Amino acid sequence: MRAAILRHLPTDGTVSYGTGRPLSIEELAAPQPRAGEVGVEIILSSLCHSDLSMVNGARLRPLPMALGHEAVGRITQLGDGVQHLTIGTKVVLVFVPSCGSCRACAAGRPALCHRAAVSNNDGELLHGPALLRGPGGERVNHHLGVSAFADFSVVAAESVVPIDEDVPDEVAAMFGCAVLTGIGAIRHTAMLGAGQSVIVYGLGAVGLAAIMGAVLQGADSIIAIDPNTNKHALALACGATAVGTPAQAQELVDRATGDGVDIVIEASGFAAVIGQALDVLTRGGAVVCVGLPHPEAQLTVQALAFAGTGKRLLGSYMGDAKPAADIAFFVQAWREGRLPVQLLYTDTRPLAEINEVLDALAEGTVIRRLLAPISHARSTAGRPSPEVI
Repeated sequence: MRAAILRHLPTDGTVSYGTGRPLSIEELAAPQPRAGEVGVEIILSSLCHSDLSMVNGARLRPLPMALGHEAVGRITQLGDGVQHLTIGTKVVLVFVPSCGSCRACAAGRPALCHRAAVSNNDGELLHGPALLRGPGGERVNHHLGVSAFADFSVVAAESVVPIDEDVPDEVAAMFGCAVLTGIGAIRHTAMLGAGQSVIVYGLGAVGLAAIMGAVLQGADSIIAIDPNTNKHALALACGATAVGTPAQAQELVDRATGDGVDIVIEASGFAAVIGQALDVLTRGGAVVCVGLPHPEAQLTVQALAFAGTGKRLLGSYMGDAKPAADIAFFVQAWREGRLPVQLLYTDTRPLAEINEVLDALAEGTVIRRLLAPISHARSTAGRPSPEVI
């Protein structure tokens, strides 16, 4: 099997990823699934800011590691005891393989599974230690139980959700992270109601998915904020009723509601934005944080904002989603034309170009650029990127 491996963090932040090439495409021995696991042929994987955070050092995990956590594939092998899945099934890969029995799972919050948090943090799989080995026999860690920047992956059976064949690969590839996280934050964490107002900071794939989720929930005012004005037209296409830069946020909120929005979705990943978000909330409103600030970033806010005005600050991991049920709901909404996930798709590039793709994501010139293993690579030359639609 071929996989993209991160062995060392870049030492010079001024060097582009395409030049420094922190990820190397390596040939590894293909592991066999153990009990409770499945082997998956990767069709398309998707590059996310969480992957970029691994490479730039904002998220520290044990190295070397085979990266990638959002993908669509097809089951090719079944481990012992896996009876609810069949070979040949098309599946979405999910980066939290909930165990079903821990404290969080028992409380109906599988996205916060305690066992998955430990195995993901340690570079292992839910049912056992890391399986991947490098050329010298050294351990290669798994990324969030998925390691999808590859042509093959062994994952826990809990890491896959079957998806119907009529869903295009380019759409299916984005359900496992961007759509679950963005729409889940709206539906499950914020519990946005019909007629309410929302502002979304950060117009990457997660923020744009949150806008689509707000439309699904029947929101009245949906304000989209990003300093990159090239993303504003796409936000409107996704359903935003107003767009602007951070400097324009307060004016747009005043114009839409007069006294603050009901919900803020913070998808930028910057701690300072969380503080700004509290300022545009109405009394009793909630800021939902889905972005991942640097671990050393600190937040300073007015303490009285909470008890004094009833404002809430909420964290949302994977959108508090229940993947199987949520993905089925999203697919039906997509079929009905109510969830235009395809707008998030930029194009597809060969896995071999992964370092150059990292540069494009860091520069904010793509939304969701997908990666295809060499055997599946397809040309998308001439297709416009979403940000210029």
